[in-house]
Amino acid sequence: MSITKHIPNAITCLNILSGCVASLLAIEGYLFPAALLIILAAVFDFMDGLFARLLGAYSEMGKELDSLADMLSFGFAPATIAFSYLRFAVLGDTAAAFTPETLSYSQIAILLSAFIISIFSGLRLAKFNVDTRQTSSFIGVPTPANAMFWASLPIILHFGDYPMIEGLLSNQWLILAAILITSLLLVSEIPMFSLKVKSLKWQENQIRYLFLLTLVVLAILLKWLVIPLILFVYIIFSLIDNLRK
Repeated sequence: MSITKHIPNAITCLNILSGCVASLLAIEGYLFPAALLIILAAVFDFMDGLFARLLGAYSEMGKELDSLADMLSFGFAPATIAFSYLRFAVLGDTAAAFTPETLSYSQIAILLSAFIISIFSGLRLAKFNVDTRQTSSFIGVPTPANAMFWASLPIILHFGDYPMIEGLLSNQWLILAAILITSLLLVSEIPMFSLKVKSLKWQENQIRYLFLLTLVVLAILLKWLVIPLILFVYIIFSLIDNLRK
């Protein structure tokens, strides 16, 4: 086999590496670099598919490797960000020095609930692999989109001063609600349009262009706050697109 046939899988391995380091950093409390690595993993996830199409290098191994990479980078890594926020919300100033022995059973249950994201991401990826309806679009929120939501939180707090967001992230029950809502959206039956385009024609891409235009307008108005809203704008436009059909 030509060396070029291995390029997509090599890029997928970079996705895995990004997810591993992101998870380690998030658990240690370095949420901003962890979030950047999740975004980098998303770039690699896009590139491996692009190179597979350009090089005609599709393979069953590549398909399975891609799912495993997505589970790590978009299932486990965002869960570690949620875990870190829960840790600080539950334990406050003692979060950095906690040990399992110092926790109550209820605190342990709350902290471990962050990994509901991982469980539902695994279900979402398994569903995608066997669901023949998802060849050109999605059913339920894709795992990278959900991961981007969780990665967006450290990013907006790094670049802007948003006391309201900090306040929300100090409330364990609001974080738990966000975990449950985003996890259920992963396995929902909501049809979601794909951002991949086959041509640049307006007629074929109306919903995509309007979606991107809306994000630009929101970015001008809300600046960094637009980032966590992208997921919900995506869902709204997908619902509108379904009503039009």
